[in-house]
Amino acid sequence: MRILLLSQFYPPVLGGEERHVRNLGAALAQRGHHVSVGTLMHPGSPETELDGAVRVHRLRGTLQRLSGLHTDPERHHAPPFPDPELVLALKRLVAQERPDIVHAHNWIYASFLPLKVLSGARLVVTLHDYGLVCAKKNFMHLGTHLCYGPAPAKCLSCATGHYGAVKAAATTLGNWASSFAARRVVDRFIAVSHAVAHHTGLALGRAPYEVIPNFVPDDVGVLGPEDPCLRELPGDGFILFVGDMMRLKGIDVLLHAYAGLKRAPQLVLIGRRLADTPTEFPPNVRVFNTWPHSAIMHAWRHSLFGVLPSVGPEACATVIMEAMASGKAVVATDVGGMPDLVDHGETGLLVPPGDAHALAHAMQTLLDDRALLARLEATSLARVGRLRAGAVVTRIEQVYRDVLRPAASRSAVPAPPREEPSCR
Repeated sequence: MRILLLSQFYPPVLGGEERHVRNLGAALAQRGHHVSVGTLMHPGSPETELDGAVRVHRLRGTLQRLSGLHTDPERHHAPPFPDPELVLALKRLVAQERPDIVHAHNWIYASFLPLKVLSGARLVVTLHDYGLVCAKKNFMHLGTHLCYGPAPAKCLSCATGHYGAVKAAATTLGNWASSFAARRVVDRFIAVSHAVAHHTGLALGRAPYEVIPNFVPDDVGVLGPEDPCLRELPGDGFILFVGDMMRLKGIDVLLHAYAGLKRAPQLVLIGRRLADTPTEFPPNVRVFNTWPHSAIMHAWRHSLFGVLPSVGPEACATVIMEAMASGKAVVATDVGGMPDLVDHGETGLLVPPGDAHALAHAMQTLLDDRALLARLEATSLARVGRLRAGAVVTRIEQVYRDVLRPAASRSAVPAPPREEPSCR
Protein backbone atom coordinates (compact mmCIF):
# COMPACT_ATOMS: atom_id res chain seq x y z
CA MET A 1 0.00 0.00 0.00
CA ARG A 2 1.00 3.61 -0.54
CA ILE A 3 0.40 5.39 2.76
CA LEU A 4 0.61 9.12 3.50
CA LEU A 5 0.76 9.99 7.20
CA LEU A 6 -0.28 13.53 8.12
CA SER A 7 0.89 14.99 11.42
CA GLN A 8 1.08 18.63 12.42
CA PHE A 9 4.41 17.98 14.17
CA TYR A 10 7.22 15.51 13.55
CA PRO A 11 10.73 15.10 14.99
CA PRO A 12 12.80 17.11 15.78
CA VAL A 13 9.64 18.37 17.53
CA LEU A 14 9.28 15.92 20.42
CA GLY A 15 6.17 14.52 22.08
CA GLY A 16 4.13 11.37 22.38
CA GLU A 17 2.09 11.97 19.22
CA GLU A 18 5.20 12.82 17.18
CA ARG A 19 7.01 9.67 18.32
CA HIS A 20 3.89 7.62 17.54
CA VAL A 21 3.74 8.88 13.94
CA ARG A 22 7.45 8.33 13.43
CA ASN A 23 7.31 4.83 14.89
CA LEU A 24 4.21 3.99 12.85
CA GLY A 25 5.86 5.14 9.64
CA ALA A 26 8.99 3.10 10.35
CA ALA A 27 6.97 -0.01 11.22
CA LEU A 28 4.79 0.25 8.11
CA ALA A 29 7.83 0.76 5.87
CA GLN A 30 9.49 -2.27 7.45
CA ARG A 31 6.41 -4.28 6.46
CA GLY A 32 6.90 -3.35 2.82
CA HIS A 33 4.55 -0.37 2.44
CA HIS A 34 5.51 2.85 0.67
CA VAL A 35 5.26 5.44 3.43
CA SER A 36 5.57 9.22 3.36
CA VAL A 37 4.81 11.92 5.93
CA GLY A 38 3.31 15.37 5.48
CA THR A 39 3.94 17.71 8.39
CA LEU A 40 4.23 21.42 9.14
CA MET A 41 7.46 23.26 8.44
CA HIS A 42 9.81 23.51 11.42
CA PRO A 43 12.56 26.18 11.55
CA GLY A 44 15.94 24.74 10.67
CA SER A 45 14.53 21.54 9.16
CA PRO A 46 14.74 20.72 5.43
CA GLU A 47 11.60 20.80 3.29
CA THR A 48 12.16 17.18 2.27
CA GLU A 49 14.29 14.48 3.84
CA LEU A 50 14.51 10.74 4.30
CA ASP A 51 13.94 9.42 7.81
CA GLY A 52 15.08 5.87 7.25
CA ALA A 53 12.78 4.51 4.53
CA VAL A 54 10.15 7.22 5.11
CA ARG A 55 10.18 10.43 3.06
CA VAL A 56 9.21 13.47 5.15
CA HIS A 57 7.67 16.52 3.47
CA ARG A 58 7.43 19.74 5.50
CA LEU A 59 4.64 22.03 4.39
CA ARG A 60 3.83 25.67 5.00
CA GLY A 61 0.45 26.93 6.14
CA THR A 62 -1.00 30.42 6.19
CA LEU A 63 -1.75 30.45 9.91
CA GLN A 64 1.67 29.01 10.65
CA ARG A 65 3.21 32.27 9.43
CA LEU A 66 1.21 34.31 11.95
CA SER A 67 3.44 33.84 14.97
CA GLY A 68 1.25 36.04 17.17
CA LEU A 69 -1.47 33.40 17.11
CA HIS A 70 0.68 30.79 18.85
CA THR A 71 1.75 30.86 22.48
CA ASP A 72 4.52 28.29 21.92
CA PRO A 73 7.06 29.48 19.29
CA GLU A 74 8.16 25.87 18.73
CA ARG A 75 4.63 24.59 18.05
CA HIS A 76 2.56 26.50 15.50
CA HIS A 77 -0.45 24.21 15.54
CA ALA A 78 -2.56 23.33 12.53
CA PRO A 79 -6.00 24.98 12.77
CA PRO A 80 -9.19 22.90 13.12
CA PHE A 81 -10.41 24.23 9.76
CA PRO A 82 -8.93 24.23 6.24
CA ASP A 83 -5.83 26.40 6.02
CA PRO A 84 -5.71 27.75 2.41
CA GLU A 85 -1.96 27.45 1.89
CA LEU A 86 -1.81 24.07 3.61
CA VAL A 87 -4.67 22.76 1.45
CA LEU A 88 -2.73 23.67 -1.70
CA ALA A 89 0.47 22.12 -0.31
CA LEU A 90 -1.39 18.91 0.51
CA LYS A 91 -2.92 18.87 -2.96
CA ARG A 92 0.56 18.95 -4.50
CA LEU A 93 1.81 16.33 -2.07
CA VAL A 94 -1.07 13.95 -2.83
CA ALA A 95 -0.42 14.33 -6.57
CA GLN A 96 3.24 13.50 -5.96
CA GLU A 97 2.80 10.57 -3.57
CA ARG A 98 -0.48 9.10 -4.98
CA PRO A 99 -1.50 7.47 -1.67
CA ASP A 100 -4.06 4.70 -1.31
CA ILE A 101 -4.47 5.69 2.34
CA VAL A 102 -4.17 9.10 3.97
CA HIS A 103 -3.82 8.58 7.71
CA ALA A 104 -4.16 11.89 9.53
CA HIS A 105 -3.50 12.58 13.18
CA ASN A 106 -5.67 15.22 14.82
CA TRP A 107 -6.46 18.70 13.43
CA ILE A 108 -4.30 18.57 10.30
CA TYR A 109 -7.06 16.35 8.88
CA ALA A 110 -9.22 19.49 8.43
CA SER A 111 -6.96 20.78 5.64
CA PHE A 112 -7.29 17.47 3.78
CA LEU A 113 -11.09 17.30 3.94
CA PRO A 114 -11.61 19.53 0.85
CA LEU A 115 -9.30 17.21 -1.13
CA LYS A 116 -10.69 13.90 0.04
CA VAL A 117 -13.10 13.09 -2.79
CA LEU A 118 -10.87 14.19 -5.66
CA SER A 119 -7.77 12.52 -4.18
CA GLY A 120 -9.26 9.05 -4.53
CA ALA A 121 -7.57 8.05 -1.26
CA ARG A 122 -9.27 6.58 1.76
CA LEU A 123 -9.07 8.73 4.88
CA VAL A 124 -8.28 7.35 8.32
CA VAL A 125 -8.09 9.77 11.26
CA THR A 126 -6.50 8.89 14.59
CA LEU A 127 -7.77 10.91 17.55
CA HIS A 128 -4.98 11.30 20.10
CA ASP A 129 -7.07 13.66 22.22
CA TYR A 130 -10.56 15.17 22.42
CA GLY A 131 -10.08 17.75 19.67
CA LEU A 132 -13.03 16.42 17.65
CA VAL A 133 -15.38 18.07 20.17
CA CYS A 134 -13.14 20.26 22.35
CA ALA A 135 -11.46 23.44 21.08
CA LYS A 136 -8.81 23.05 23.83
CA LYS A 137 -8.45 19.30 23.11
CA ASN A 138 -8.26 18.32 26.79
CA PHE A 139 -12.00 17.97 27.64
CA MET A 140 -11.56 19.96 30.86
CA HIS A 141 -14.17 22.66 31.42
CA LEU A 142 -12.48 25.94 32.37
CA GLY A 143 -9.38 23.89 33.08
CA THR A 144 -10.69 22.70 36.43
CA HIS A 145 -13.03 19.71 35.99
CA LEU A 146 -14.03 17.07 33.48
CA CYS A 147 -16.42 18.39 30.85
CA TYR A 148 -19.84 16.76 30.58
CA GLY A 149 -20.09 17.40 26.84
CA PRO A 150 -20.09 20.16 24.21
CA ALA A 151 -22.65 22.97 24.14
CA PRO A 152 -22.31 26.21 22.12
CA ALA A 153 -22.33 28.81 24.89
CA LYS A 154 -20.35 26.66 27.31
CA CYS A 155 -17.64 25.82 24.75
CA LEU A 156 -17.24 29.41 23.62
CA SER A 157 -16.94 30.63 27.20
CA CYS A 158 -14.41 27.93 28.08
CA ALA A 159 -12.32 28.50 24.94
CA THR A 160 -12.36 32.27 25.46
CA GLY A 161 -10.64 31.84 28.81
CA HIS A 162 -7.94 29.84 27.05
CA TYR A 163 -7.48 31.60 23.69
CA GLY A 164 -9.11 35.00 24.05
CA ALA A 165 -12.41 35.96 22.40
CA VAL A 166 -11.37 36.22 18.72
CA LYS A 167 -9.23 33.06 18.57
CA ALA A 168 -11.80 31.18 20.65
CA ALA A 169 -14.63 32.00 18.26
CA ALA A 170 -12.61 31.02 15.17
CA THR A 171 -11.26 27.83 16.76
CA THR A 172 -14.57 26.67 18.23
CA LEU A 173 -16.72 27.41 15.19
CA GLY A 174 -14.12 26.03 12.79
CA ASN A 175 -13.80 22.88 14.86
CA TRP A 176 -17.57 22.32 14.90
CA ALA A 177 -17.75 22.68 11.12
CA SER A 178 -14.79 20.36 10.48
CA SER A 179 -16.08 17.80 12.97
CA PHE A 180 -19.51 17.80 11.30
CA ALA A 181 -17.90 17.19 7.89
CA ALA A 182 -15.40 14.64 9.18
CA ARG A 183 -18.07 12.41 10.71
CA ARG A 184 -19.57 12.12 7.23
CA VAL A 185 -16.50 11.67 5.01
CA VAL A 186 -13.79 10.01 7.14
CA ASP A 187 -13.65 6.34 6.22
CA ARG A 188 -12.55 5.21 9.68
CA PHE A 189 -11.71 6.93 12.94
CA ILE A 190 -9.21 5.39 15.33
CA ALA A 191 -9.67 6.42 18.96
CA VAL A 192 -6.61 5.73 21.09
CA SER A 193 -8.74 4.80 24.12
CA HIS A 194 -12.31 4.04 25.08
CA ALA A 195 -12.42 7.41 26.85
CA VAL A 196 -11.65 9.22 23.58
CA ALA A 197 -14.35 7.23 21.75
CA HIS A 198 -16.87 8.02 24.48
CA HIS A 199 -16.17 11.71 25.04
CA THR A 200 -15.95 12.56 21.32
CA GLY A 201 -19.34 10.95 20.70
CA LEU A 202 -18.03 8.21 18.42
CA ALA A 203 -19.34 5.47 20.70
CA LEU A 204 -22.93 6.66 20.29
CA GLY A 205 -22.73 7.97 16.72
CA ARG A 206 -22.79 6.45 13.26
CA ALA A 207 -19.26 7.31 12.16
CA PRO A 208 -17.18 4.13 11.76
CA TYR A 209 -14.45 3.83 14.38
CA GLU A 210 -12.21 1.43 16.25
CA VAL A 211 -10.35 1.71 19.54
CA ILE A 212 -6.66 1.03 18.94
CA PRO A 213 -4.06 2.31 21.42
CA ASN A 214 -0.76 3.93 20.66
CA PHE A 215 2.20 1.59 20.88
CA VAL A 216 5.86 1.31 21.72
CA PRO A 217 8.45 -0.11 19.30
CA ASP A 218 9.18 -3.81 19.56
CA ASP A 219 12.78 -3.02 20.58
CA VAL A 220 11.87 -0.30 23.10
CA GLY A 221 13.50 -2.32 25.87
CA VAL A 222 16.87 -2.40 24.10
CA LEU A 223 18.82 0.49 25.57
CA GLY A 224 21.52 2.39 23.74
CA PRO A 225 24.57 4.15 25.19
CA GLU A 226 23.97 6.14 28.35
CA ASP A 227 23.57 9.89 27.88
CA PRO A 228 25.80 12.11 30.07
CA CYS A 229 22.70 13.66 31.67
CA LEU A 230 22.06 10.35 33.44
CA ARG A 231 24.96 11.16 35.77
CA GLU A 232 22.68 13.71 37.43
CA LEU A 233 20.21 11.05 38.58
CA PRO A 234 20.23 9.90 42.20
CA GLY A 235 21.03 6.28 42.91
CA ASP A 236 18.69 3.47 41.83
CA GLY A 237 15.31 3.31 43.50
CA PHE A 238 13.77 6.76 42.99
CA ILE A 239 10.13 7.52 42.12
CA LEU A 240 9.84 8.83 38.55
CA PHE A 241 7.43 11.26 36.88
CA VAL A 242 7.83 11.98 33.14
CA GLY A 243 5.73 14.64 31.42
CA ASP A 244 4.89 18.32 31.27
CA MET A 245 5.13 19.76 34.77
CA MET A 246 1.70 21.37 34.82
CA ARG A 247 -1.44 21.29 36.94
CA LEU A 248 -3.34 19.25 34.34
CA LYS A 249 -0.74 16.52 34.81
CA GLY A 250 -1.35 16.64 38.55
CA ILE A 251 2.06 18.01 39.48
CA ASP A 252 0.65 19.94 42.47
CA VAL A 253 -1.20 16.86 43.69
CA LEU A 254 1.96 14.79 43.34
CA LEU A 255 4.08 17.18 45.39
CA HIS A 256 1.41 17.31 48.10
CA ALA A 257 1.17 13.51 48.20
CA TYR A 258 4.94 13.05 48.18
CA ALA A 259 5.34 15.35 51.18
CA GLY A 260 3.23 12.94 53.21
CA LEU A 261 5.29 9.80 52.48
CA LYS A 262 7.36 8.10 55.15
CA ARG A 263 10.97 7.07 54.41
CA ALA A 264 10.47 8.13 50.81
CA PRO A 265 13.24 7.86 48.22
CA GLN A 266 13.92 10.84 46.01
CA LEU A 267 11.28 11.96 43.51
CA VAL A 268 12.60 12.67 40.01
CA LEU A 269 10.63 14.89 37.62
CA ILE A 270 11.60 14.98 33.92
CA GLY A 271 9.70 17.24 31.55
CA ARG A 272 8.94 20.69 30.26
CA ARG A 273 8.41 23.65 32.58
CA LEU A 274 5.29 25.56 31.64
CA ALA A 275 3.48 28.67 32.86
CA ASP A 276 1.81 26.86 35.76
CA THR A 277 4.83 24.79 36.78
CA PRO A 278 5.59 25.27 40.51
CA THR A 279 8.46 27.66 41.10
CA GLU A 280 9.75 25.86 44.20
CA PHE A 281 10.22 22.16 44.97
CA PRO A 282 10.98 20.26 48.18
CA PRO A 283 14.69 19.46 48.72
CA ASN A 284 14.23 15.73 48.07
CA VAL A 285 12.73 16.38 44.61
CA ARG A 286 15.09 16.46 41.62
CA VAL A 287 13.83 18.41 38.60
CA PHE A 288 15.22 18.03 35.08
CA ASN A 289 14.18 19.73 31.88
CA THR A 290 13.23 17.71 28.81
CA TRP A 291 15.73 14.91 28.20
CA PRO A 292 16.43 12.83 25.08
CA HIS A 293 14.01 9.94 24.83
CA SER A 294 16.83 7.39 25.08
CA ALA A 295 17.91 8.92 28.40
CA ILE A 296 14.34 8.72 29.73
CA MET A 297 14.24 5.00 28.96
CA HIS A 298 17.46 4.57 30.94
CA ALA A 299 15.88 6.55 33.78
CA TRP A 300 12.95 4.14 33.85
CA ARG A 301 15.36 1.23 34.33
CA HIS A 302 16.93 2.96 37.34
CA SER A 303 13.60 3.94 38.93
CA LEU A 304 11.61 2.12 41.59
CA PHE A 305 8.19 2.82 40.07
CA GLY A 306 6.46 5.52 38.08
CA VAL A 307 3.66 7.93 38.92
CA LEU A 308 1.26 9.71 36.54
CA PRO A 309 -1.29 11.65 38.63
CA SER A 310 -3.08 13.54 35.83
CA VAL A 311 -6.26 15.30 36.83
CA GLY A 312 -7.34 15.56 33.18
CA PRO A 313 -8.44 12.60 31.02
CA GLU A 314 -5.15 11.52 29.45
CA ALA A 315 -6.09 9.94 26.13
CA CYS A 316 -3.46 7.18 25.94
CA ALA A 317 -0.32 7.84 27.95
CA THR A 318 2.72 6.51 26.11
CA VAL A 319 4.76 7.08 29.26
CA ILE A 320 2.81 4.25 30.95
CA MET A 321 3.66 1.86 28.11
CA GLU A 322 7.33 2.80 28.32
CA ALA A 323 7.31 2.16 32.05
CA MET A 324 5.68 -1.23 31.49
CA ALA A 325 8.24 -2.09 28.79
CA SER A 326 10.94 -1.29 31.36
CA GLY A 327 9.33 -3.70 33.83
CA LYS A 328 8.03 -0.94 36.10
CA ALA A 329 4.70 -0.52 37.86
CA VAL A 330 2.85 2.79 37.68
CA VAL A 331 0.58 4.62 40.08
CA ALA A 332 -1.89 6.51 37.88
CA THR A 333 -5.25 8.21 38.12
CA ASP A 334 -8.48 6.43 37.21
CA VAL A 335 -9.45 8.84 34.44
CA GLY A 336 -9.38 9.00 30.64
CA GLY A 337 -7.42 6.22 28.97
CA MET A 338 -5.49 5.18 32.10
CA PRO A 339 -7.80 2.24 32.92
CA ASP A 340 -7.19 0.91 29.39
CA LEU A 341 -3.49 0.63 30.21
CA VAL A 342 -3.25 -0.05 33.94
CA ASP A 343 -4.95 -3.11 35.41
CA HIS A 344 -5.50 -2.07 39.01
CA GLY A 345 -3.73 -4.41 41.41
CA GLU A 346 -2.12 -6.34 38.53
CA THR A 347 0.16 -3.98 36.58
CA GLY A 348 -0.16 -0.89 38.77
CA LEU A 349 -2.47 1.03 41.05
CA LEU A 350 -5.25 3.46 40.11
CA VAL A 351 -6.41 6.31 42.35
CA PRO A 352 -9.08 9.02 41.98
CA PRO A 353 -7.82 12.14 40.16
CA GLY A 354 -6.95 15.09 42.37
CA ASP A 355 -6.90 12.99 45.56
CA ALA A 356 -3.50 13.59 47.17
CA HIS A 357 -4.33 11.33 50.14
CA ALA A 358 -5.19 8.37 47.91
CA LEU A 359 -2.11 8.99 45.77
CA ALA A 360 0.14 9.07 48.83
CA HIS A 361 -1.44 5.87 50.15
CA ALA A 362 -0.84 4.04 46.86
CA MET A 363 2.79 5.16 46.67
CA GLN A 364 3.38 4.26 50.31
CA THR A 365 1.90 0.82 49.65
CA LEU A 366 4.46 0.13 46.93
CA LEU A 367 7.27 1.46 49.11
CA ASP A 368 6.29 -0.80 52.02
CA ASP A 369 5.20 -3.93 50.14
CA ARG A 370 8.08 -4.92 47.87
CA ALA A 371 6.52 -8.32 47.17
CA LEU A 372 3.46 -6.58 45.69
CA LEU A 373 5.71 -4.26 43.71
CA ALA A 374 7.62 -7.23 42.27
CA ARG A 375 4.35 -8.90 41.21
CA LEU A 376 3.15 -5.73 39.50
CA GLU A 377 6.47 -5.37 37.70
CA ALA A 378 6.40 -8.93 36.39
CA THR A 379 2.82 -8.63 35.16
CA SER A 380 3.52 -5.27 33.51
CA LEU A 381 6.40 -6.74 31.53
CA ALA A 382 4.30 -9.74 30.52
CA ARG A 383 1.32 -7.68 29.32
CA VAL A 384 3.14 -4.93 27.44
CA GLY A 385 3.40 -7.27 24.45
CA ARG A 386 -0.08 -6.31 23.28
CA LEU A 387 1.04 -2.66 23.27
CA ARG A 388 4.11 -3.23 21.10
CA ALA A 389 4.31 -2.42 17.39
CA GLY A 390 4.04 -6.05 16.33
CA ALA A 391 0.54 -6.28 17.76
CA VAL A 392 -0.83 -2.76 17.27
CA VAL A 393 0.47 -2.02 13.76
CA THR A 394 -1.13 -5.25 12.58
CA ARG A 395 -4.49 -3.89 13.73
CA ILE A 396 -3.88 -0.58 11.93
CA GLU A 397 -2.95 -2.42 8.73
CA GLN A 398 -6.26 -4.28 8.98
CA VAL A 399 -8.09 -0.94 9.18
CA TYR A 400 -6.38 0.10 5.95
CA ARG A 401 -7.42 -3.12 4.24
CA ASP A 402 -10.99 -2.77 5.47
CA VAL A 403 -11.46 0.76 4.13
CA LEU A 404 -9.86 -0.14 0.80
CA ARG A 405 -12.38 -2.88 0.16
CA PRO A 406 -15.19 -1.89 -2.24
CA ALA A 407 -18.21 -0.43 -0.47
CA ALA A 408 -20.39 -3.44 -1.30
CA SER A 409 -17.83 -5.79 0.20
CA ARG A 410 -17.49 -3.68 3.35
CA SER A 411 -21.24 -3.64 3.92
CA ALA A 412 -21.44 -7.40 3.52
CA VAL A 413 -18.91 -8.07 6.28
CA PRO A 414 -20.23 -7.76 9.86
CA ALA A 415 -18.55 -4.98 11.81
CA PRO A 416 -16.31 -6.15 14.68
CA PRO A 417 -17.48 -5.51 18.25
CA ARG A 418 -16.78 -1.87 19.02
CA GLU A 419 -16.07 -2.31 22.71
CA GLU A 420 -13.36 -4.96 22.44
CA PRO A 421 -10.75 -4.07 25.08
CA SER A 422 -7.71 -2.65 23.39
CA CYS A 423 -5.03 -2.57 26.04
CA ARG A 424 -5.67 -5.45 28.40
